[in-house]
Amino acid sequence: MSTPIKPDCHSEALSERSIRQWLNENNIEDIEAVIPDMTGIARGKLIPAHKYSEEVGLRLPEAIFLQTVTGDYPEDWSAIDPADKDIFLKPDIDTFRLVPWTSEPTALVIHDCFYADDSAVGMSPRHVLKKILNMYRERGWQPVVAPELEFYLIKPNPDADYPLEPPIGRSGRAETGRQSYSIDAVNEFDPLFEDLYDYCESLEIPLETLIHESGAAQMEVNLLHGDPLAMADHAFLFKRTVRETALRHKIYASFMAKPMENEPGSAMHVHQSVVSTDDGHNIFSGPDDTASPLFYWHIGGLQRYLPAVLSLLAPNINSYRRIQRYNAAPINVQWGLDNRTVGLRVPDSTPQSRRVENRVPGADANPYLAIAASLACGLLGMINRIDPTAPISGSAYEMPYELPRSLEQSLVALNECPELIEILGSHFVQAWTSVKEKEYETFLHVISSWEREHLLLNV
Repeated sequence: MSTPIKPDCHSEALSERSIRQWLNENNIEDIEAVIPDMTGIARGKLIPAHKYSEEVGLRLPEAIFLQTVTGDYPEDWSAIDPADKDIFLKPDIDTFRLVPWTSEPTALVIHDCFYADDSAVGMSPRHVLKKILNMYRERGWQPVVAPELEFYLIKPNPDADYPLEPPIGRSGRAETGRQSYSIDAVNEFDPLFEDLYDYCESLEIPLETLIHESGAAQMEVNLLHGDPLAMADHAFLFKRTVRETALRHKIYASFMAKPMENEPGSAMHVHQSVVSTDDGHNIFSGPDDTASPLFYWHIGGLQRYLPAVLSLLAPNINSYRRIQRYNAAPINVQWGLDNRTVGLRVPDSTPQSRRVENRVPGADANPYLAIAASLACGLLGMINRIDPTAPISGSAYEMPYELPRSLEQSLVALNECPELIEILGSHFVQAWTSVKEKEYETFLHVISSWEREHLLLNV
C-alpha cells in the first residue's frame, strides 16, 4: 500500500497561483481529469501532468452523459447532437486534490462541461446543481447541506449470482447480528478506517462522525455541513475513496440502496437549511427565533414535489427495494419533529441551526442530482408559498405510501411535472429519462432466481 501523500497547500490557495506552479511544487506526474456522469461515476482522462496545461480544451464526447450504468446507450439520442460532437472540459480550480493511494504523485481535478460556443452542457449533473444554487443566490439565499452516507462492507464476491455476506473482521469472524452504534463492531475494521481517514484528510473531505448502522457491517459517515456544490464534490470523492480503501483491504464497499434482502437499505440523508447572503442568518428562523414562514414553505415544497423528483433520489431498479414499510426507510413525505419514521425530519436544534433532514434519498443516488433535486423542491415551495401538512408525532410507517413504487412510475411523474422540468432544465430531464428508460428496459430482459424458483414448475 502506498503512503498517503500529504498536501503542502490547500485548494483554496490554488486559485491565487498558477496550475503549473502547483503541479511543479507537488511533483505531480499524472492528472485524473474527471467529470461525474449521470450515475455519479467518475469519467474522464488520465494525462501526464506536463501536458495538462499545454492542452487547449480537454474534450470528451457529448454522449458520455447518455451512457447507462451498464455501459449501454439509449436508442433515443435526441438529447444530444446527432453527430455526437465533443464537449469541452474546464477545471474547477478549487477541486484540485492529491490522490493519496497512487504509487506516483497524482492529482485529481473535477471539471465542468461546455459546448464550443462556451455555453454550459445542461445535462451535466454538476451544472444542474449549480443552476439551482444560482436560483437561490438571485434571491439573496445560500443553501447549506450536510449529507449522511450509509454503506455496507461486504465479503469479496466475484459471482453476481451468489448472495452477499458480511466480511471477516479482525476477530476472524463475520457479524451474525445487527450491531447498531457498536464501537466494537466498528473496531473490527480499524485498519481499513484508519486508512480511510488518512485518505479523506489528503483529499480534504470533511468527515464528522463514523458509526455502525443497523445492518450487518453497515456503516454511516456524516460529512460536515457546507456549500452544496462543495459537499456534492466531497460525497462524489468519498464514495470512490471508500471503495478504493476497501479493495486495498480485500473487502468490497457498496453504496447500493438494498444489497441484502434481509438487511436494511442504505440511505443518503440530506440535511438542508438556507441562510441569507447578506448577514448569514438562517432564514428558517424568524426574528423571535421561532420557525419562519419560509421554513414551512420549504417543507411544503418538499412534500409536493419529492414524489415527482424521486427518480433522482432513487435512480436505480434496486432503489425501490429499500423504500418499504417498516424497513427503516420512509414511504411517504410526511414530516415531523425529531421523528425518524417520516420522509422529512426536523431535528431538535438551535434557531440558527434549524434545518430539514430529507430522509428519502438512497446512498446509490448521484450526490449532485440528489442535492439539486431536494433543494429545487424546497425552492419551489418557498417561491410559491406552499403550506405543509400538519406534522406527524406518531409512526408514519402506518400511513399510506405517497412515493412511487418503481423507477418507471417515478420517470412518468417527473415528465408530468412542468415546474420541475423548468427548474431542472428540459435538456437534462430529456437525457435523464432516456438513460433511465434504457436501464429499465435492460433490467426487464433479466430473468431472476425468484422467477425460476417460484414460476418455473408452478405456472
